[in-house]
Amino acid sequence: MGVTNPPRATMGTAINQTSMARLASLNSINDWCVFAPPEPNSVIGDTEEFEVAWCMQPRNNARVIPDGTITAAHFVKTPLYWQIQGFGDLTKLNIQAGDQGGELDPHGATGNGNPVGGNVTTNATGQDVSYEEWMNYMSATQFCLRICIAQNSTYSAAIECQHTIDLLGCQWVMPGDYTDNSFTECDADAAYPPGVYPQANGSTSTFAQRYTGTYTQGGSIGLFTIGQTVTPQTPYSTPASSNCKTYTSIGNGIASLAGAAVSTSRASGSSSMSGSASMSGSMSSMSGSASSRSGSASVSGASNSAASAVASASKSGSGAMSGYAGANYGPVMAVGFSVFAVMAGAGAILL
Repeated sequence: MGVTNPPRATMGTAINQTSMARLASLNSINDWCVFAPPEPNSVIGDTEEFEVAWCMQPRNNARVIPDGTITAAHFVKTPLYWQIQGFGDLTKLNIQAGDQGGELDPHGATGNGNPVGGNVTTNATGQDVSYEEWMNYMSATQFCLRICIAQNSTYSAAIECQHTIDLLGCQWVMPGDYTDNSFTECDADAAYPPGVYPQANGSTSTFAQRYTGTYTQGGSIGLFTIGQTVTPQTPYSTPASSNCKTYTSIGNGIASLAGAAVSTSRASGSSSMSGSASMSGSMSSMSGSASSRSGSASVSGASNSAASAVASASKSGSGAMSGYAGANYGPVMAVGFSVFAVMAGAGAILL
């Protein structure tokens, strides 16, 4: 699980707002974690390898997200991945105000992940299982996390959690319901992998994010460019969802954390309260099929054209991947990836 992490996913660990643990879990609308900086006023693109786990409940020896931080969360369970996305005041998780954010994933520049040693679990099988492929986009106002729990004969878990399209943001890479001031938990079809567009003739077209780099040959430095110059307006589709439950709020009920200044890892000592907090999200029963909707916020410093493209509404339900045969819900082994450094804004984002 990594040197900073407990040996397994554990609910009810002591509250420690200076923790450096990097084990995130995604189990329900009120039991999930994301990665965010350990130090206040941090820019995601500058701190990717150092982020720590922040969780809705006291678990995994991680820091706890103060009540009132999250203004919207939408959790979906699909045959290929579990995903949560939403909005909030993520400056309370040490992200600098106005930061358009960046992507965190298990690869990074060294292959050790961003953050280094970061791991994820879900209980999709009925027990906590660690998965190899995931992606987590974070900004000052928006978050999304996808953990790929299975694969099929067409798409691997690594492709369904494709980590190289980091400039286009949550709605483009992880389509779903991005309604603010709302909390839902649904079943859903799986979306096509990021950048994959089925064609009328049965083939697929795959979008590659544009990237320009340098190479050295014979003592001379040259430029190379990969990817497309035109960004598709939307992901292929926003999958249909069903069996939705709506909650009025989510939280942990820990009053001492709400509104409190977040301690840093440089603080002397650590605040510690033992025991777990009860889940406080109340449910108003809403079931049946519901189609996800896309919002307008972007993550990870997309260009103006890409940001406006993400704001466009995705097709709902059409072409969603469903009815997978032979899904394997065991741990998914990683495959090799090339690593690039993409320049975005003032800093380099490591894929």
